[in-house]
Amino acid sequence: MQQPQTPHVVVVMGVAGTGKTTIGPLLAARLGVPYAEGDDFHPPANIAKMTAGTPLDDDDRWPWLDAIGGWAHQRAGLGGVVSCSALKRSYRDRLRGEAPGLVFVHLTGSRELIEDRMSHREGHFMPTALLDSQFGTLQPLQPDEPGVAVDVSGGPEEIAERAVTALQALPGPA
Repeated sequence: MQQPQTPHVVVVMGVAGTGKTTIGPLLAARLGVPYAEGDDFHPPANIAKMTAGTPLDDDDRWPWLDAIGGWAHQRAGLGGVVSCSALKRSYRDRLRGEAPGLVFVHLTGSRELIEDRMSHREGHFMPTALLDSQFGTLQPLQPDEPGVAVDVSGGPEEIAERAVTALQALPGPA
């Protein structure tokens, strides 16, 4: 596999259950850059809220997005991969405000496939009951946003390889 000359800082985005936490580390390993788990940037109050089945509001998300954006900013020119749902354009704009060179890998799939995968997960705080909220909030990448959509059908290695191939087609970071 040919690696990009200058690694991107990549946000692996999508609704809960698309495999951000599985694909992110695989993608980072293939690109030879560090991985950061977006959930680790949540303050405890956010985790408690989601565990209780309550969706986060934007006021809950801004500090979380700023923390992820700060990590991404530190990785500019070095490359990195971080997972973050980044469901709304305004969230992605906020991330790019902190780290302008970000690119997004939007993991996409049918609601049925994602719900099935979520129902088999263990030890995660996002209940399947919030999946409708996630899909209702989702604003897919727009043509003016740097990034790629990658289908999540198939196994993790196959999905990660699709992501690498799609990223290689993008122009290098500025």
